[in-house]
Amino acid sequence: MTNSRPGPIRLLIFDWDGTLMDSANKIVTCFQAAARDCDLPVPGAALVEQQIGLTLEIAWSNILPVLGERADPILAQRASDRYRDYFLEIDQTPMPLYDGVVEGIQQLEENGYLLAIATGKARRGLERALQETDLRRHFVYSRCADEAFSKPHPKMLHDILEFCGCEAHEALMVGDTTYDMDMARHASMDSLAVSYGVHKEHVLTPLASLGCAVDFADVLCRIEQGKS
Repeated sequence: MTNSRPGPIRLLIFDWDGTLMDSANKIVTCFQAAARDCDLPVPGAALVEQQIGLTLEIAWSNILPVLGERADPILAQRASDRYRDYFLEIDQTPMPLYDGVVEGIQQLEENGYLLAIATGKARRGLERALQETDLRRHFVYSRCADEAFSKPHPKMLHDILEFCGCEAHEALMVGDTTYDMDMARHASMDSLAVSYGVHKEHVLTPLASLGCAVDFADVLCRIEQGKS
């Protein structure tokens, strides 16, 4: 896929989990703990990681049949609610920002970009993460999984574009999953993948307009290379 943008990038839209924050280990442990509490077979890490970026209820609906269970919406909701208990209150697995994110986000803002977030997290979880990392002040807008359709539907991106007064060709989506790349494509927006998150480079690269970055310093370089 080639970059066909006719003008400069004004708006950078970041996924959160797996793109800015290294949260996969905590997400996996919370899914597994919720499964135990709901008397379900415990999903493996690889299965859970493939769902990161989707809304919880959709993720559980995908996981349950693989575990030999019926994709029951009531059970998916119960497991989702228990996951939230673990993620927000019980589980203490560390979730560091990736190396270079704090300095990189500040640099991008200083360079004049508008910064936004499109995440599969719920609003409560994102607000807590923004407060704990002191990154909220850098982002002009954010949309969460409980405020729009789940990725890869483009609703989150459409909302961000409208709020920021930008056209799709002026924006870039940065994420670590095929759901992020497909969401950008559905919004007619260019995309940049990162290989250090949960989905593998070989599946991301064909979907990403600006290719696949190996770390956050590489994210900055690729943004500058593709800005015009």
